[in-house]
Amino acid sequence: MLKNKLKNLALAVLLALSGMGQAYAAQEFLPVSDVQEGMHGYAKTVVHGRQIDTFDVEVLGILKHKGASGGDLVLVKVSGPVIDKTNGIAQGMSGSPVYINGKLLGAISYGFPQSNGRIGMVTPISDMIRLWTINDTDQNTSDHPDTNGFVALDTPLMAEGYTGSGMEFLAKKMKEFNMVPYSSVSVQNDDAPYPLEAGGSVAATLVTGDLRLGAVGTVTYVDGNHMIAFGHPFLDKGSSGYFMHNAYILTIVPSQNIPFKLGSVGADIGVVNQDRGAGISGVSGITPDSVRLHANVLDLDLNRSTDFNVRMIQNESMLPALTATSAYNAISRTMDRKGQGTVTVNYTLFPKDLNKKAFTRSNMFWSSNEAAGKSVDEIYNVVKLLEQNRFEKYELRDINVDMKVTSERKTAQLLDASAYPMVVSPGDTIYIRVRLQPYRGEVFYKEISFTVPADQPLGEMILEIRGGGVIPLPYLLQQQQYNLTDEVLDRVRVYKDFNDLFDKLQKEDQNNQIVAEILDPSVSTINNKTSSSKTKAEITDRDDSDVPDYLKGRKGNSADHGDMSKETAKSSVLTDYVIYGDGQFTFKVTTPEDRDRKLKVLIKNSKEKGFEKMDSSALQTSEKKASDKTSEPGSDKSAGKDKA
Repeated sequence: MLKNKLKNLALAVLLALSGMGQAYAAQEFLPVSDVQEGMHGYAKTVVHGRQIDTFDVEVLGILKHKGASGGDLVLVKVSGPVIDKTNGIAQGMSGSPVYINGKLLGAISYGFPQSNGRIGMVTPISDMIRLWTINDTDQNTSDHPDTNGFVALDTPLMAEGYTGSGMEFLAKKMKEFNMVPYSSVSVQNDDAPYPLEAGGSVAATLVTGDLRLGAVGTVTYVDGNHMIAFGHPFLDKGSSGYFMHNAYILTIVPSQNIPFKLGSVGADIGVVNQDRGAGISGVSGITPDSVRLHANVLDLDLNRSTDFNVRMIQNESMLPALTATSAYNAISRTMDRKGQGTVTVNYTLFPKDLNKKAFTRSNMFWSSNEAAGKSVDEIYNVVKLLEQNRFEKYELRDINVDMKVTSERKTAQLLDASAYPMVVSPGDTIYIRVRLQPYRGEVFYKEISFTVPADQPLGEMILEIRGGGVIPLPYLLQQQQYNLTDEVLDRVRVYKDFNDLFDKLQKEDQNNQIVAEILDPSVSTINNKTSSSKTKAEITDRDDSDVPDYLKGRKGNSADHGDMSKETAKSSVLTDYVIYGDGQFTFKVTTPEDRDRKLKVLIKNSKEKGFEKMDSSALQTSEKKASDKTSEPGSDKSAGKDKA
């Protein structure tokens, strides 16, 4: 604590001795202690373009201990032609500097919605200027104003370059951060930078490049290449790294609640390095740390491709949403439509730390109504899991995404399969031939082999054959039985370390794979011998605890929470289709001697030499249950297959 105080004191002395200190002397500040009821002054803001206008301000009183870090706020009444034109204090006016007797009091930052827009609060300049003496690594955001009874003049979030459906998708993702984006446009000479000044407009920007997404507000004070603005938090991130842009005001949009400035995000001019209770601060001429995203999208129907480039802020809580919305707009812009489609996605995430491994993955998605949204869901979840993992930092520097999209429905239904041999020993290889039918296409076959684990217990072994994005029917039934939501399922996932998490994400099944894996012995769709129904799916050997056995790990594991990190024995093969359907085989696992004896009997008694077709009625049950409960592989109900 003492170290920080000494550091801040040193910074203050340095400011006083530098050219910045001369600016302090040039612009006098009005302490709150000198403010009295009835004082008159003016404030500055932009209503259109870059022209700075003024409006009248009258002091009504002091609100003690309501500001940032327990400071005061000044209650004011505003008036004049500008206020009449805007129909009161508008969002985007936050940061408007207030002057009394030629001295800077602070920034208009809060208002009363019920006051017809004429009553507001001023954050003192003495609180805002402290932002310049905060260590950029300090993440403490405890200096919040006490906003009981009044609201911050939210800074409108301007979105440029987004398609219509892209704006809808962006609005959904921004709800997480309590932000509402507004569609805006670029203006002529938007990329020509110009110096900031008190009363002018500034944007704190989250995405720049082929898309621009930023909050527009008003500059309170400028000193050299340093500025302070807003008078209240933007995202309340403490030490931040937003892009700082010029801004152009198009118009004031009326609203039943609070009107707002509709603006355009202009040239990139620096970094917003602090975002706290008293406002934001920034430095011109400095490039913030960022994550680059390059997307190439090919529309196979139109033979049209798009190269798409943006830079996004390096912020682990926001990056997943910014990545997904940017990738969504890349595909939306190329398709120029909304609706069904098959999308093949290949993406690579490059870490900032060159000593860490890059993450590479491919997948295939089909959607009957929202191909663009379906195609970016997995990227969103993978970026979120990696950036926000609990083990170690995994900051990204580059994201490359390649997509191919067609309106053609490239799906196939798993009809049935045959396997040989049906009697096996640990270490044996099982050969499986799967029969599939594409949507409105000709039946074809795909072969897959599976090796029985060397430590597989003797007795019955149930082998699941399924599409990579399909929940095995028994797990789906047990999930329903225990009312397990996706959130609960995510909560019971256990990873040993970052490498374990990383590897599991990369090895997640793909929707266009056929997967063969051992089904947990605690669940089964194999008919009970006493059951009168040949199609009835049974959950056998059910545990009475709250969590099913398959979520705790295999039976016999000694760990308290099971060994979720242990790889389930499985094999897979890629196809050109999103695969639907699943079914099960039951194999006898015996000693090699017993296996050989039984196979001799089978060969003798069967011309098919032991091939056994999967029970078609069980497969049909799986298909029916899956169609009732999961509409598509990779949907939200597919046990997190697309959610990583």
